[in-house]
Amino acid sequence: MTVIKKIGTVVLGMALIIGSIGKFVPHLFMNLPYPLSIIFWASTGNEMPPYFMPEAWKEDEIDTWTRDGDLVVATGVKAGTTWMLYCTHQIRTKGTDVNDELFVDVSISTPWPDLRQSRTGTWAEQKERYNTTILADGRKMKDVWDHPSYPFRIFKSHYSPKVLPVGREGGNKIKYMAMVRNGLDMAASFTNFYSAHTPEFRSLWGGFPPFIPEEAMSADEPPPAVKDILPGGLLSVAYWGYLKEWWPYRNDPHVILLHYSNLRKDLKTNVAKIAKFLEVDLTNDQLDVVSKRCSFEHMKERAVLFKYLLPLNRDKLWDVEKDHLMAVGSMTKEGRLGTGGSLFSKNVVAQWNKAEEDEFGHDPAMLKWAREGGEFP
Repeated sequence: MTVIKKIGTVVLGMALIIGSIGKFVPHLFMNLPYPLSIIFWASTGNEMPPYFMPEAWKEDEIDTWTRDGDLVVATGVKAGTTWMLYCTHQIRTKGTDVNDELFVDVSISTPWPDLRQSRTGTWAEQKERYNTTILADGRKMKDVWDHPSYPFRIFKSHYSPKVLPVGREGGNKIKYMAMVRNGLDMAASFTNFYSAHTPEFRSLWGGFPPFIPEEAMSADEPPPAVKDILPGGLLSVAYWGYLKEWWPYRNDPHVILLHYSNLRKDLKTNVAKIAKFLEVDLTNDQLDVVSKRCSFEHMKERAVLFKYLLPLNRDKLWDVEKDHLMAVGSMTKEGRLGTGGSLFSKNVVAQWNKAEEDEFGHDPAMLKWAREGGEFP
């Protein structure tokens, strides 16, 4: 056997081994250093990011754990997800949960079925644990997210109608909230978001997402997070595909499609709009209280509620009592409008603007709304 044939045999053998690991035990890749962990994970056909799983939303599964009236807050990446989870909780309690006794942590009070909380976790296992897990204060987790006083339960998702069974006929009548943010503002926030993950969470998932140095924001080339979200990137569907899939449902009675900028400009009016969609009647006084509790200022005072605990995790690497997904305070930043473009180089801004034209330019109304918000055309 020639040297070339030997090398070819070795390469083929390695490819078969890597492919088998990726198919049957992909969590083993998470023991590798970044970026090898993600290269092998993604190249063998596994979902990105590695801690996402869509099984809860399959049409033959969703009715086993949801019920009529449930709300899925399926806002876009870095478009106010945590903000809307807390705000819709304020709406359903009409602002009466003044000490946040029912909002222990965002991942406990408003569960995230998409999130794989353990490396080898499955939806079937986690579904059971949502009902049986006992919290540190002795309460059942289910008694917090499924409290009998709630007019509806709230669940988080980052999926779009390609995965979520939006518009299906029959089954439980579920409501969906979607929200989009100006692309450059989102990209800037997404870059900071990568760095805000805790070292413990990165260790769990093969070093992903990587920490991004501050100087990378102004570099001539897009920082890693922006590369991942630009068309062709590992996570590109999370922005470009997201709006394209939700746009046809903008007038659907079971969907409320919002724009981040609209809420930042006029929170109270949009809180009233969301409450109407959720069929919650608020008096003027209640609307004032709820709007105040939905404000960034109020949430910053309670930053400890938005760490994203992983109470269902069973990995030895993870301390359920003290470890958390996000750095404290990272989910309650200012969220200003129109600042994203000033943080990137002219080259990166030009790349982003071109991507918007390429992806959304076929529908000028959608492109304009994606960038600016406002009323639907």
